Amino acid sequence: MAEQKQLSRAEVRRTIAASLATAFGLVIALVWSNVVLGGLKTFGVNLDVTPTLYGWLYFVVIAIALTIVMVTLIVVVSRWGGKKS
Repeated sequence: MAEQKQLSRAEVRRTIAASLATAFGLVIALVWSNVVLGGLKTFGVNLDVTPTLYGWLYFVVIAIALTIVMVTLIVVVSRWGGKKS
């Protein structure tokens, strides 16, 4: 019989933490994508995204706020995933 490798709680937490951190990073990337696209539109590059300066600034504020929240969550989840049981 082959030995069955049992997962410890710490390994499961690390895997979940890494997956959630990746997902949070993806959310940040998607928001910043809109910021960049809005900035290009503001400076005359037609990308059919927020056509005004205020729309672009709105995306910047949203992206900064969401980045702070997501980075905080990444830190919290990373600490939770690093706990040893």
